[in-house]
Amino acid sequence: MSPKFAGKSSKTTPIHFIETASLKKWLAKKPKAVQAWVKASAFTGGLGQVLTVPNKEGGIDQVLAGWGDAAARTRGRYWAAMAAMQLPKGVYEFASGLKKSEMTEASLAWLLAQYTFDRYKDKSGASAKLKANKDVDAKRLEILAAGEFLTRDLINTPTSDMGPEQLEAAFRALGKQHKAKVTVTKGDALLKKNFPMIHTVGRASDQEPRLLDMTWGKASDPKITLVGKGVCFDTGGLNIKPASSMGLMKKDMGGSANVMGLAHMIMALGVRVRLRVLVPAVENSISAGAYRPQDVLTSRKGLTVEVNNTDAEGRLVLADALAFADEEKPEFMVCMATLTGAARVALGPDVPPFFTDSDKLANAISKAADKEADPLWRMPFWDPYEPVIEPDVADLDNAPKGRFGGAITAALFLRRFVEDAGDFVHLDLYGWTPAAKPARTLGGACQSTRAILRVIEENYV
Repeated sequence: MSPKFAGKSSKTTPIHFIETASLKKWLAKKPKAVQAWVKASAFTGGLGQVLTVPNKEGGIDQVLAGWGDAAARTRGRYWAAMAAMQLPKGVYEFASGLKKSEMTEASLAWLLAQYTFDRYKDKSGASAKLKANKDVDAKRLEILAAGEFLTRDLINTPTSDMGPEQLEAAFRALGKQHKAKVTVTKGDALLKKNFPMIHTVGRASDQEPRLLDMTWGKASDPKITLVGKGVCFDTGGLNIKPASSMGLMKKDMGGSANVMGLAHMIMALGVRVRLRVLVPAVENSISAGAYRPQDVLTSRKGLTVEVNNTDAEGRLVLADALAFADEEKPEFMVCMATLTGAARVALGPDVPPFFTDSDKLANAISKAADKEADPLWRMPFWDPYEPVIEPDVADLDNAPKGRFGGAITAALFLRRFVEDAGDFVHLDLYGWTPAAKPARTLGGACQSTRAILRVIEENYV
């Protein structure tokens, strides 16, 4: 599925966005027939209302889209998608009622409304097409939407069709599309090349664990590295999850899906960076070869890790990948992972926390998140919690006791494996939309990618 705007030469039907308080004034300038139609249809300009106004031939002359008020719109985003989902097939154009600052989000919302996951069942997203307004960068928005569609498709695909092997195939396809170099280290080769914790977590699966590595761009350009957690399914290992917690574990590769979506955006836009993408792709399974609680592992970096819960596997595979990425000393390193339930308890499913030691970077991310309608919230690398992740028998504990600060202690664990990167940010994603919302179907979610893209473009290029 490729999200597209209608062609520039398309004949369009105008859409007027009307706030509730402005409806009376707007109608006063219209013919009495239009006034009567709006009144008879009980259209009030409420947020999400859509009314088609007929022409003399019985077709659609114009569309009125309720825009509510500013207070109502702050309670969500992508409201223009409500019109896209309700209108019949045709070509439309934003004619009035939107501020220039609202035009880009509204146009992107319309594209995102086209998404549907139809691999196993015939379904369709919005069939109404939009002709892009001159005030938006149509090509850029199509690329952003395509990156989001890729992320959603990867997460929505169940592990029966998206295990480590299939994730590798998708990774290679992305590299081929953009003429990037892809290398893969898998199975016992992980031990030979010193990725012991990636191997340990994935060795119990019938699909070999692997590290996916993609590079793109000129070596002389700024080095940007994206690391995404690729746990294709997480049973919890020997510390097996209950059924209620295992139901959504196909999405535990959401970090990898999001970095791949972001990588597509960067490469398709031709951002002048030397991009590297690393994905440790594993399945945390149960078999005679599964790793055990109280095992002590030696990481690529040489730090030892006591395993106190096999269900805290994501930080183990990420640690080896981050240490490997750090050896290259990138200007900016990004880690994306569906890592902790604690992050969801703190901020819910829609607002991923991010962690960085750089106030300058944090400010840039927060501003970009606002501009891109891609919400993020800073949480601290809280140094006084460092002793919590330091057990008696090893350098680090993968699952310290206690119920407090779990997102922070997980982030602190990952930070131990990053020393030489210029800037580092870790994002703890949920990767899932638990209930359908405008422009977002229930299922896999693309989070933080547009905000991080803007940060890269404005600060590292």
